[in-house]
Amino acid sequence: MVILISGATHTGKTLLAQKLMERYKIPYLSIDHLKMGLIRSGQTSYTVNDDAKLTSYLWRIVKEIIKTIIENNQSLIIEGCYIPYYWKKDFDEDYLSKIQYYCLIMSNKYIENNFALICKYENEVERRLHVCEIDKQNLIMENENNLRLCKKYGLNYIMIDNIYDIDGVCEALEI
Repeated sequence: MVILISGATHTGKTLLAQKLMERYKIPYLSIDHLKMGLIRSGQTSYTVNDDAKLTSYLWRIVKEIIKTIIENNQSLIIEGCYIPYYWKKDFDEDYLSKIQYYCLIMSNKYIENNFALICKYENEVERRLHVCEIDKQNLIMENENNLRLCKKYGLNYIMIDNIYDIDGVCEALEI
């Protein structure tokens, strides 16, 4: 089984993957790690600021990793914002039956009421060397767009509205 976790920046993708790994003993891959490995090794001319271009570049690799995991009857959690919303078109029904997808969406209300906490916990798992400057309005727009695209493509999403109960999210997922 492959579990895909997507969402905007700062929605807790890595934290959810970490919690699921601890709970179900399924390893996870952060697409950010793959991105940074490719950039730092010089395997690509893209930079950390090329997110739009990186999605298609990284997805070509990640989708083949997914196929390999499924073909070997293994399990993996893959998290990152580089999973395109059209991802299903790259798999036939045999693969699709072994993939679960969840997109984390923060409501406008949640972002407005909890922006300081969102910023405070941005390094909860990864301990980034450089703190990312996020803009509240951009974060709201990115989450609104992700919700629109999830609905357009009929994808599962988890709405974070009042509180972000990560343990409750873990229990709610059908794994």
